[in-house]
Amino acid sequence: MKHEIIEKNLGLMIVLTLVAVSWGGLAQIVPLFFSDSTTQPVDGLKPYTALQLEGRDIYIREGCAVCHTQMVRPMRAEVERYGHYSVAGEGVYEHPFLWGSKRTGPDLARVGGRYSDDWHKAHLYNPRDVVPESNMPAFPWLFQQSVTGEHTADKMRALRKLGVPYTDDDIANASKVFEAGDVREVDALVAYLQQLGVLMKQKR
Repeated sequence: MKHEIIEKNLGLMIVLTLVAVSWGGLAQIVPLFFSDSTTQPVDGLKPYTALQLEGRDIYIREGCAVCHTQMVRPMRAEVERYGHYSVAGEGVYEHPFLWGSKRTGPDLARVGGRYSDDWHKAHLYNPRDVVPESNMPAFPWLFQQSVTGEHTADKMRALRKLGVPYTDDDIANASKVFEAGDVREVDALVAYLQQLGVLMKQKR
């Protein structure tokens, strides 16, 4: 009889469903906030350098995360193709996360060190020069536009408020690498790509 009352009252059914789903979600999510495996950085993890941080922002701006994931799932086929599965401790300094949800291109979580800087630059200038079957767009403007580093220190200050351990020296020296004026956007992006997953490769 009580079930019949709930089932015939749409508003009550919606409220009780939301309560049930909320409690179930909280029971799964809240314990993760107190687990070292999800809140502590993996050994050796460091905040991005100024150049890598700017490269990451270019990666986001150009929509790379739309076609490339950065999350290797713990399944044999994934691990054999990409390397060690992704662990939460790798991403504690990530704001926002760039896990992605669609693989038009390959996963990039372990791409660091897999190819040379020159390979990455050739690939970004015209992907089909190095991967003939690629459907990735070319990014020639990255070779023309410079990175000024004007706002890098501000970005570091903001990230420090979110728990990324940038030091005062890191922030004070953030723009030095860009002072010569010869740092192109492609240099920053490649610097970011070349550090992806390197720590976990060393731990295998």
